[in-house]
Amino acid sequence: MNSLLRLPALSLFFCLLCTAVVSAESAASARAGKGTKLDYILQPQDVVKVQVFQEDDINKQGDGISISQKHTISLPLIGEISLRGKTVREAEEIIRELYDKDYIVNPQVSVTVLKYAERTVNVIGSVTNQGRIQFPQERGLSIVDAISLAGGQTRLADLKRVKLSRKNDRGDTEVMIVDVDAMMKTGGTDQVVLEPDDVIFVPERIL
Repeated sequence: MNSLLRLPALSLFFCLLCTAVVSAESAASARAGKGTKLDYILQPQDVVKVQVFQEDDINKQGDGISISQKHTISLPLIGEISLRGKTVREAEEIIRELYDKDYIVNPQVSVTVLKYAERTVNVIGSVTNQGRIQFPQERGLSIVDAISLAGGQTRLADLKRVKLSRKNDRGDTEVMIVDVDAMMKTGGTDQVVLEPDDVIFVPERIL
């Protein structure tokens, strides 16, 4: 008799389990279809779509949500969220935990990048083509890559004293001298990763 009573409960448990698995797979499939990489670090002015399975009020986002210059987005119920330095995977987990805490039981969350922010650096000095270099979508850009995309260094370039200028959070410009020649020789194991609006100046050798 007890075994018979347990059957409906077990059936209900397995139905709920299957529903959770299907919803997670649906969210992952939707994201994969859009081509969003989970390890992509979200940037200001990226436009994202946040979807919570079977939560239509939350999912009404029109053309998506633009990440602010302060690296934040705002969502129904949970308000403003900081995504500074966060990957797509980390953003999904943060949002899932916030909804799970007070509002939704076991929410299934997916984050899709609808439009990537235009990110550039400026390469000047002893390179073949001076000017702005655009970041590849979904990944970073190293100082070696930037010089290569600028047509490479000229014959008189001094790659041991490349100047990298970058604004800090206070708006002040910080300058560092980078030995790009050494980076090229080590095969990129100690690459300097660039940030949007960095300025790279390749000087000429002192003869």
